[in-house]
Amino acid sequence: MATVFNGLSFLQQRNSMPRLTGPGPDAAELEEMLQCAMRSPDHLRLRPWRFLSIQGDRRQAFGELLRESLLRRDPEADQGAQDKALNAPLRAPLLITVLASITEHPKVPAWEQRLSAGCAAFSLILAAEALDYGAVWRTGAFAEDQELVRDMGGAGNEEIVGFVYIGTRDCTPKAVPTMVSDNFHRVW
Repeated sequence: MATVFNGLSFLQQRNSMPRLTGPGPDAAELEEMLQCAMRSPDHLRLRPWRFLSIQGDRRQAFGELLRESLLRRDPEADQGAQDKALNAPLRAPLLITVLASITEHPKVPAWEQRLSAGCAAFSLILAAEALDYGAVWRTGAFAEDQELVRDMGGAGNEEIVGFVYIGTRDCTPKAVPTMVSDNFHRVW
């Protein structure tokens, strides 16, 4: 008898996986994840998201861009901080930079387009986990660097929403704490 997928249990047990290794998704799996991400809420079908996938040797080249970004913010950054920036993309076999591509529109404000891109990032994570990979969404100062967007080939209207790292789990997942919805919800 086939196992029935329990979507609610899957969502309730979702957990970021910060330690990842190879193998990562193949081209067909990446395409499936992108198809899921592109189903995110999208008012007036502006498609306000872009995805830049980085894998293989390109991760080292991206590490160089992160080091340059660090040095723009902190020209006195020590070697340890520079090494951390250089090695950040090597934390997983696949890194997807999610960009919000903001379009001036009278009915769809920029904040709504950013939320749509954020939903796309989360959909990537859910799709990766549905394919039995681990994933983690990272931001930080690099995500606020508009020059980094340009260095990656992004347009002037694009902003980094986050970096989604995807690969095979390399550690035991942390226990997911039980949360009480009453702490976050009330009837109005």
